[in-house]
Amino acid sequence: MKKTEELLGRVALVPGACRPVGRAIAHRFASHGASLVLPVFDDWPESNQEMEREFSASDCDFICLPCDLTSADQTRQLLAEVKSRYGALHYLINNIERGGMPVVHGSYDLEGNRDQWQLEFDTTLKAKWNLYQHSLGLLRGCKDGSVINISSIAARVGRAGPASVLFNDGYSAANRGIISFTKQWAKELAPAVRVNEVMLGLIDGRHGSGTRGWSLLAENQRQDLIGHILAARTGEPEEVAEFIYFLAVKARYLTAAVVPFDGGYLSGGSNVGDMPDGIVEGSS
Repeated sequence: MKKTEELLGRVALVPGACRPVGRAIAHRFASHGASLVLPVFDDWPESNQEMEREFSASDCDFICLPCDLTSADQTRQLLAEVKSRYGALHYLINNIERGGMPVVHGSYDLEGNRDQWQLEFDTTLKAKWNLYQHSLGLLRGCKDGSVINISSIAARVGRAGPASVLFNDGYSAANRGIISFTKQWAKELAPAVRVNEVMLGLIDGRHGSGTRGWSLLAENQRQDLIGHILAARTGEPEEVAEFIYFLAVKARYLTAAVVPFDGGYLSGGSNVGDMPDGIVEGSS
């Protein structure tokens, strides 16, 4: 990707950069000169190490800071470090979630899922709120910033249709709550900071290929999912990153919007029939 200095001197906080979608977003901002703050947690140690090596080799300005984003105290310390290091925060890309796929985890009633429901809510909702709440001072101070909440079409689909093998009840409900955050925060931060939400569909590395859940699906289940998507394919992390960058940096007149980025999944599942001949005679 061609590098520019469009965002030189600007700071982007991107959680979840150890995974494909967050990684692509972080690279997109870095390629335009932004300094990166990349929180890490010990649930993906190998991916975290790979991420640090990758960004070290890319000659961009970044810091990786250990942080449990479900902890208000740790998140507060994270943002204090950002303030100390950079004195500013321009972009909060709220890419933090945890969802248990039914095809992988099964029912919440299983003994191994005792804490799964709470984990999904704490990570998908509470962690986003923690990051936002403790970023407020820095975001307001920059006077030209953006918050992007990344959610899932599970908020609208629920555990129904072909995606019922991928979206669990608690995960779907937690994502529905993000819409409330987006609308409220856009009002709180206007006009200096824009707040928008992107509802992701089936993306490679996130509910698409490259995930454990996708590999467990039968071929007919995968075809049912692809057949429900108007674009007839899953999305790519780089496509998500390009769109997120546009919303955060370029779309200066857009705020309080909730935008599906799903290849048309939410509109799929039913065909448009041929126009009937009708019975009216003599029409021109």
